[in-house]
Amino acid sequence: MSEAAARAQDQANLEALIGRMAAGDEQALGEFYDLTAARVHGLALRIVGEAMLAEEVVEDVFFAAWQQASRFEPTRGRPLGWLMVMARSRALDALRRRDSAVCHPEPSQIAGDEPLTEVGVPELLDVARDHQRLHEALLELGALPRQLVALAFFRGLSHEEIAQQSCLPLGTVKSHIRRSLSTLKSALLAGAQGSAPAS
Repeated sequence: MSEAAARAQDQANLEALIGRMAAGDEQALGEFYDLTAARVHGLALRIVGEAMLAEEVVEDVFFAAWQQASRFEPTRGRPLGWLMVMARSRALDALRRRDSAVCHPEPSQIAGDEPLTEVGVPELLDVARDHQRLHEALLELGALPRQLVALAFFRGLSHEEIAQQSCLPLGTVKSHIRRSLSTLKSALLAGAQGSAPAS
């Protein structure tokens, strides 16, 4: 098979996977991720310059690809181009949010409209200085709660915006985020206590 024919076949395969994703096929999303995640991660890492932030961008991109698969039109561009434009946009958004979070006088306000002091966000932020522990704690969440937390804290969306993007009821979004924050707090505090030197 010639190189041009191989590229055409790859494009057809990706278009078919996006079509299956639009129909709600989660296996197609997994296959699409396997075929394209390395390219998305590479672009995100070049833009944001941080491995952990790049991973968050990758999660965000594929969540968006799943939500927007029905809007993809092969006549307007190739699947990989569609995905990479999305990746570039999300990576630049991540950079802007990171700068805003560093400079914001009240960082807890960036998360959204619901007060989060009930689950001890200041304490959570204190122990989250160790990024590895935070990353491990996030991985303990289920896929959906992790995505919702990422949208709230790494994209800075309000709960209403998350509900619109995820097509979930607002109450469900708030419940998932509240439970996830409580789980993260417990995991991070346990990790901090476990790593503290014995007295």
